[in-house]
Amino acid sequence: MRASFRLGRIVGVPVGVNWSVLVIFALIWWGLSANLFPQSYPDRPVAAYLLAGLTAAVVFFLGLLAHEVSHAVVARRNGLGVEGITLWLFGGVAELRGEARTPGAELRIAGVGPLVSLIIGAFFGAIAMVLALAGGQGLLLGVMAWLGGINLLLAVFNILPAAPLDGGRLLRAAVWKATGDRTRGSVVAARAGWILGVVLIGLGLWRFLTGAGAGGLWLALIGWFLIGAATMEERQARMGSALRGIRVADVMTPQPQTASGEMTVADFVDNYLFAYRHTALPLTEDGRPVGLVTLDRVRGVPADERGATTLEAVACRADDLVLASPDEPLTDLLPRLSDCADGRALVVADGRLVGIVSPSDISRAVQRGSMRDQLAPNP
Repeated sequence: MRASFRLGRIVGVPVGVNWSVLVIFALIWWGLSANLFPQSYPDRPVAAYLLAGLTAAVVFFLGLLAHEVSHAVVARRNGLGVEGITLWLFGGVAELRGEARTPGAELRIAGVGPLVSLIIGAFFGAIAMVLALAGGQGLLLGVMAWLGGINLLLAVFNILPAAPLDGGRLLRAAVWKATGDRTRGSVVAARAGWILGVVLIGLGLWRFLTGAGAGGLWLALIGWFLIGAATMEERQARMGSALRGIRVADVMTPQPQTASGEMTVADFVDNYLFAYRHTALPLTEDGRPVGLVTLDRVRGVPADERGATTLEAVACRADDLVLASPDEPLTDLLPRLSDCADGRALVVADGRLVGIVSPSDISRAVQRGSMRDQLAPNP
């Protein structure tokens, strides 16, 4: 999930927000200030409801951020890199570089997030209990009680044993520990996620048909997301198994043809399009990659504008490039290939371009890796 804008860094990790967060933030704010709080605490000023709803929504998302930051911190302590944290429609995601090396590391990285949510929920729940015992009946009690309940619910939901939830990671760690097979653990967790998604869709549709309204549809939407994410995780697990032990240098196209960003699209079409057999062209300056042009990007430029449009203007920008080192495991590169919409990675050594990895390179590597696994003797 790509960030639409950056908030800064926390413990050295870039933190971003996807635009979809604005949707769920607005829904939470509206639901609290227009429905829950007025029904529970009537006859307050409208401004008080708006302020209480805004406060609860902001603190809730700060709790989500704390949840993801805890994953990032523990991942770093267990030897994994962290690309960044992104908040989006369904919560947040810490983008880890690589995979846990042991089931124990997997358990620690996955388990700390729900633990943090549980602590946050218990903290606000305790404040709400103290206010209630002291005779409090105001909106402050309502905000504390809601924050306590929603964070406890978040913790419980996240430990359900189904990928891509944290509980799915815990299930993967358990199966991995019991069988010694990481891929089997990933597949079991992914299929559990698929089953949970089907259950949520069925429950959501039933609730919608029995009068739950948007709440039922929201539950079904979460189920649909779980099915898609679980299916992708199983595919990635099997691909990762086939590519295990393969380096980026083993699959890259070395010393690719390059061009300058100042070249016009017209020059590219006239002089490179038919002479260059690949569908992506890195842009370099003094041997350093500064962009990437694909045929799809060039095709989007109208014919009458190609003479005045440079490749730099239509290229995947330097900040969006996926860079890899020749000795990097290919399995570490795969999760990053979606960072640039063109799905390619540029391979650099000492800052200079030495190769490119394309989807076709990955496909060939997967085919060879799968054949290797099939021909390997049974233990």
